[in-house]
Amino acid sequence: MAAAAAVVVALGAGLTACGGDSLEDKGSGGSGDSGSGGDKKGSLVVGSAGFTESKVLAELYAQLLADAGYDTSIKTVETRELYEPALEKGDIDVVAEYAATLAEFLNAKVNGPEAPEKKPVASSDVAKTVAELEKLAKPRGLTVLPAGEAVDQNAFAVSKEFAEKNNLKTLSDLGKSKLKVKIAAGEECEVRPFCAPGLKAKYGIDVAGIDPKGVGTPQSKQAVKNGEDQLVLTTTTDATLGNFDLVLLEDDKNLQNADNVLPVVNTKDAGAKEIADVLAKLTQTLTTEDLTELNRKVDAERVKETDAAKEYLESKGLLKK
Repeated sequence: MAAAAAVVVALGAGLTACGGDSLEDKGSGGSGDSGSGGDKKGSLVVGSAGFTESKVLAELYAQLLADAGYDTSIKTVETRELYEPALEKGDIDVVAEYAATLAEFLNAKVNGPEAPEKKPVASSDVAKTVAELEKLAKPRGLTVLPAGEAVDQNAFAVSKEFAEKNNLKTLSDLGKSKLKVKIAAGEECEVRPFCAPGLKAKYGIDVAGIDPKGVGTPQSKQAVKNGEDQLVLTTTTDATLGNFDLVLLEDDKNLQNADNVLPVVNTKDAGAKEIADVLAKLTQTLTTEDLTELNRKVDAERVKETDAAKEYLESKGLLKK
C-alpha cells in the first residue's frame, strides 16, 4: 500500500526499538486539554506515524478519548517497525491502522518475511482481512476493533481531459479502451502484483512502461497532467489530485487489498469496552472523502492537525460542547 510506503521513511536519530522512553515523543497540543477532568479514567497514549494522515487520525482518537474523560497524549513514532512493538509492550495504547497492511506486516513477523508474498492473509474482502488480522494480533496482546468505510489504498488516476476524451470512469473502462498507458510510479510498480502486473492480469490494461517518478509525487502527477504519462499510482485519500486536474479511476474489480482504517489497541491497557465504544463513533462516521479533506486542510491550507481534527469532530457532533 502506498500509505504504508509513506510510513517506512528514514528513522530519526533519537529512535530505537526498545522502551517507551526511547521513542520520539511529540505532545499533542489540545488532545489532552479538552476539559475532560484529567485522570478521572486514566491515561492513554495514542500512537502516530510520521505522515499527515496518521497524525490527523491520532488527533481524532486523542480528542475523542479526552472528551470521554481520559487523559490523552500522542507519541509520534516514524515507522510501523517501531510503533507496533511499542503497542504490544504497552508504551502506546491505541493506534489508527490499515487492515490489510497491518495484517501482512504481522504475517511477515509471525510467519517469515516471504509469507506476505507466498501465503498472503489480506485480500480485497475487508471482513476476511480483518478476521485474519485478528488471528495474528490477539496472541500478541492486541485487540483489533471494527473497520470503517474510510480506506487508504493504492489508486490510479488519469487527467480529466484523458478521462473525458476516452469516456473513462473505471479501470475496466481503461482496459476495454485498448489504449497504451505509461504509469508514473515507483520502479517497483513493474513487478508488484497490485501495480502493473495486476492491471494487466485483472483489467487487461496495456502497460507500455513505468516512469519512475515515485508514488503520488508532484512530479508523477505533473507528468500525467502534461500527457507525458497517462496513469499515476497514488492513494485513495490523495488530497492534491485536483491541483493537477486528475481524477481517480474506480478499482471496480477490487485489485487492491482492503486497507480500511481501524483502531488497534493494547488489550491489557486499553481493551475496555468503553474505549472501543468511543472510537467506534468515529469509525462509523469517517469516510474516505472526509479523510481526504482533512489531509487537504493540513497539507494545502496549513491547518494544524489538532485544529483540523477538532473542527471535524465538532462538525459531526462527536465532541461535547
